[in-house]
Amino acid sequence: MSTVDTAAAQEAMADRGLIVQLAFGSMASQTLRAALRLGVFDLIGDGRRPAGEVAAEAGAEHQPMTRLLRALAGLGLMQEHEPDTFSVTAAGALLDSSRPDSLVSFVRMFTDPAIVRAWDGLDSSVRTGGIAFDAVFGTDFFSFLGRHPQLSADFNAAMSQASEETAAVLPHAYDFSRFTSVTDIGGGDGSVLAGILAAHPALTGVLHDTKDGLAQAPKTLDRHGVADRCSLAAGDFFRSVPGGSDLYLIKSVLHDWSDDQAVTVLGHCREVLPPGGRVLIVEPVLPEVVGTGAAAHAADGGITYLSDLNMLVNLGGRERTRKDFEEVCHRAGLSIVSATPLLEAAPFYLIETMAA
Repeated sequence: MSTVDTAAAQEAMADRGLIVQLAFGSMASQTLRAALRLGVFDLIGDGRRPAGEVAAEAGAEHQPMTRLLRALAGLGLMQEHEPDTFSVTAAGALLDSSRPDSLVSFVRMFTDPAIVRAWDGLDSSVRTGGIAFDAVFGTDFFSFLGRHPQLSADFNAAMSQASEETAAVLPHAYDFSRFTSVTDIGGGDGSVLAGILAAHPALTGVLHDTKDGLAQAPKTLDRHGVADRCSLAAGDFFRSVPGGSDLYLIKSVLHDWSDDQAVTVLGHCREVLPPGGRVLIVEPVLPEVVGTGAAAHAADGGITYLSDLNMLVNLGGRERTRKDFEEVCHRAGLSIVSATPLLEAAPFYLIETMAA
């Protein structure tokens, strides 16, 4: 076989391998879910443990546990040092529930049967533009959360965990010292706003979300030592947002909603924006054309585009390009001043807007 033929054969094998890997993707996610339900990352901790001991403490059978741990090793989350003895890798350690940077709730949320089941309707959503979740469950996603406390708790915790990198980067990526007060719209437990206030002692804050969304906020604000400079404002941003601030922050909110709904939220911010005020949007910004090659894939492995489909299936929202953001902002009476990538919190951008 010639060098050219060998290279072509290797490329064909790589292409087939990619398809097989993608087809097995749902199995990998359910492997993570089972491991969390069995508590294997917590049980192994930072040492090496025989699978038999882990199985006994998890209330499981020895041989199937070995097979689960080997699958996790194959996924890069465990290491098998000798037959039947395992430790947790650095990546796997992020699934230890005792860690402050744990991603346990994030994984539980996105592998929950309710989320997974709605994806069965992706083809229907693509055909019709409809929200598969609503069709499957007979209600919208957030109403469903309201009736399922554990899933709601996982959702709120997952959003907090997903915000950790942004909360660390954002306070130093923008000149907050120009302002006196910042209102975080849909700010959940306050992780991002608390980081901003902690880094800028002269700034006061308002955290705006639903009553359920704010449930964990007092603990977060107390932990960061900023509770005395931040007030809570329960409400519905589709009806109104609190006035009185000269800076409004909207992180990971607009992508949950359709363009019309995003315009409504931004329009309410515009209504209360004082002269010289700004609205900051923190969300991924999709390129106008999808990149190709290893470098583009390495950026986030296509996750942002899967997130876009997740918004379609479960919420009716979307990830947006710069042009898309310009259109919704224009409709809301805002214009984009700048759109800056948050390199240490990829794929997020900081989009600064002002009254048009």
